[in-house]
Amino acid sequence: MLGMGTPVTVIGGGLAGCEAAWQLARRGVPVRLFEMKPKRFSPAHSSEFMAELVCSNSLRSDQIHNAVGLLHEEMRRLGSLVLWAADRHRVPAGNALAVDRELFARSISERVAAQPEIEIVNQEVTSLPEGLAIVATGPLTSEKLADSIQGLCGDALYFYDSIAPTVYADSLDMQKIFRASRWEDADAGGDYLNIPLSREEYYAFVDEVARAEKMPLHRFEAAHYFEGCLPIEVMAQRGPDTLSFGPMKPVGLRDPRTGTTAFAVVQLRQEDKLGTLYNLVGFQTRMRIGEQKRILRSLPGMGKAVFARFGSVHRNTFIRSPSLLSSHLEHRQRPGLYFAGQIVGVEGYVESAALGLLAGVHVAFRVRDALAPLPPPTTAHGALLRYLAEASPKHFQPMNINYGLLPPLVKGDRRTPKRERNLQLSARALRELKAYAEAVLPTTA
Repeated sequence: MLGMGTPVTVIGGGLAGCEAAWQLARRGVPVRLFEMKPKRFSPAHSSEFMAELVCSNSLRSDQIHNAVGLLHEEMRRLGSLVLWAADRHRVPAGNALAVDRELFARSISERVAAQPEIEIVNQEVTSLPEGLAIVATGPLTSEKLADSIQGLCGDALYFYDSIAPTVYADSLDMQKIFRASRWEDADAGGDYLNIPLSREEYYAFVDEVARAEKMPLHRFEAAHYFEGCLPIEVMAQRGPDTLSFGPMKPVGLRDPRTGTTAFAVVQLRQEDKLGTLYNLVGFQTRMRIGEQKRILRSLPGMGKAVFARFGSVHRNTFIRSPSLLSSHLEHRQRPGLYFAGQIVGVEGYVESAALGLLAGVHVAFRVRDALAPLPPPTTAHGALLRYLAEASPKHFQPMNINYGLLPPLVKGDRRTPKRERNLQLSARALRELKAYAEAVLPTTA
C-alpha cells in the first residue's frame, strides 16, 4: 500500500479537479487541492469560487434519450459532487440542466472546503509534481505549467472556445419578447425568452455580424474552433442562412401573441434562480465590446440592454491522450501522474467532471495498490474512456459524449427510430453500470 497518510496532489479547482478531490476524499484518501484563484485568474475566470462556469450555465439536456442526459444519470448513481450541486441549484431551462452559476460554484467550494480529507492550497503550480497526482487544470492551464506539461507530453494541441454575452432581464423590453420553450404549447409559457425576427431583420443582423470588427487572434495561431461552440460571426461567414439553422432557428417556437412562427429567433436562457440574468443562447462571439453593444442592441427588445458580461474567445489546450495515457488516465511514461478534465480531450463541463470522477476513483484504488475496474464501454463513462484510448492520435480532437461512441445494440440497425434506439442504449448502459457502481462506490456512500 502506498500509504494513506501521504496526500494525493490534485491541480486545478475546476469541475474536474473538485470532482476528483471529492471522490478521493470520500474514500478516505487525503488530498492537497491546488487552485491558483484568488491570487491569480485565467483570462476567462472572475469568481473567487472554485468550479466556476464561464462558457455557459447549461449542462445541456437532462433527458435520457440524449447522451449527455445519460451521462448525468450515471454520474448521479456514482455519487458525483457536480451533479449534486447542479440538481440542487438548477434553474428553469426546459429539458436542459441549467444552474445558477454563483450558487452552483459556491456550494461546491463550500462542500470541498468542509471535507476534512481535503486541504485547499491557493497557489499556482508551475511544474508537474512528483508522487501521485491528478492534473485537472483545464483548457486554460497557466503558461508555466503548460510548458512543463508540453515538456512531458510533446506537442500541445489547441482550439478556440467562446463565451456568450449575458444581460440583465430588467433591461429588456418584454413588449417585444415572448416566453416559450421549443415545441411547447404557446399558451403554456416556457423557460426561455425569445426575440422574434422578420426575414429583413434577420439578414440585416447577419450582415452586421459578418462585417463587425473582431478581437484578433495571436498572429502565429490559426483559428481552430470547436465545432460545437462556434462564434456567431464564424457561422455568419459560412453563409447568410447558417444562423437560421443553428442558434437562431425558429422551429417549434410559436409566438403566443400572434400565433405565428418568426423567420428567426434569438433565445435567452435564465442564468440565476432569481431570474435577473439571461444568457444569449449560442451567441458565443469574439466581436469587440463596442460592436457587441451596437449590434446586439439592434435586436428587438434589446435597445436598452445592460450587459452583465460580454462575449469573448479563449484558447483551450489539450494533450494527445490516445498516445500518452492509459485507459485509467495515467501517463504511460510517468506512473502515478494522472490527467482529467478538458485537458485530456473531452469537450463540455459534464464530460470534464465525469473524467475527474473517474480519475479520483482510479487513484483511490492505486493508493491501495489495486487497479480500479473500468466502466463498461456500453456506459457513457466507458465510452469516453474508450474514445480517449482508441482515437487516432494523428487526428485527435476534443469530443462531446454522444450515442455514436457507444457500441450499437444491433450492428447496422437503422430501422429503429433514433430516439427509441437511444432509449434502448441508455437502458442497457444503466443496467451495466450497476455492477461497476457496486465495485467502486465507497462503503460509506
